[in-house]
Amino acid sequence: MSHATPSERVLVLIPARMAATRLPGKPLADVGGRPMIVEVARRAAAAAIGRVAVATDSEEIAVAVRAAGFAAVLTRADHPSGSDRIFEALGALDPDGTVDVVVNVQGDLPTIAPATIRRALAPLAEPAVDIATLCAEIVEEEERTDPNVVKVVGSPVANDLLRALYFTRATAPHGAGPLYHHIGLYAYRRPALARFVALAPSVLEQREKLEQLRALEAGMRIDVAVVDTVPLGVDTQAHLDRARAILAREKAEQDGRTEVRTP
Repeated sequence: MSHATPSERVLVLIPARMAATRLPGKPLADVGGRPMIVEVARRAAAAAIGRVAVATDSEEIAVAVRAAGFAAVLTRADHPSGSDRIFEALGALDPDGTVDVVVNVQGDLPTIAPATIRRALAPLAEPAVDIATLCAEIVEEEERTDPNVVKVVGSPVANDLLRALYFTRATAPHGAGPLYHHIGLYAYRRPALARFVALAPSVLEQREKLEQLRALEAGMRIDVAVVDTVPLGVDTQAHLDRARAILAREKAEQDGRTEVRTP
């Protein structure tokens, strides 16, 4: 029986690589006066659910992360996905198996709320759930038909919790009712992550270009917690400009509250 505390049993891993095609050097792009990957690590640490580390194939990223006081582990450069990268990092950081749950936070979410990261653990309260993830109800009409917006088709299992039946780029399900925008942040039970990365890419995964379908096709259970908003993912210069504006606004609000409290 493990005597580890809840926070010792959870490891938050942020995969990062320099080879972004649309925004080269993205993890080290400046947001609010610090590299984007460091801002994501700060927010993951503020979630206060467990140890935080960055898994990267870049010495440059590792140096920046460590300079900011966070852990970084160097991984192979040839991983096909972030899931494979975090599995290698998990073995390096926790060879003794203390960690039960691995939370995969994308390194291009510099404005994500710590509470959103915490919310990813909620579905794992159900022992039958292998993998937990997040979604938000679609409110913008154009997102309903946008193939770049991945939709979760799920069956409600509790208040603001769905059991995922399918993920798709199509507009689904048909008929009246909400559609849900999938947010690519995952919490894996350790055995589920090990099983997932050992599976070959599946038929529907390759057709939809959605890695999570591999788990569903293998009979693994994915439950989804509903949150209020979709965090901004930075893939282009326009996204980067938006992220900088959001962080500048947050800082101004925080500075304003500080001034009000100052006697």
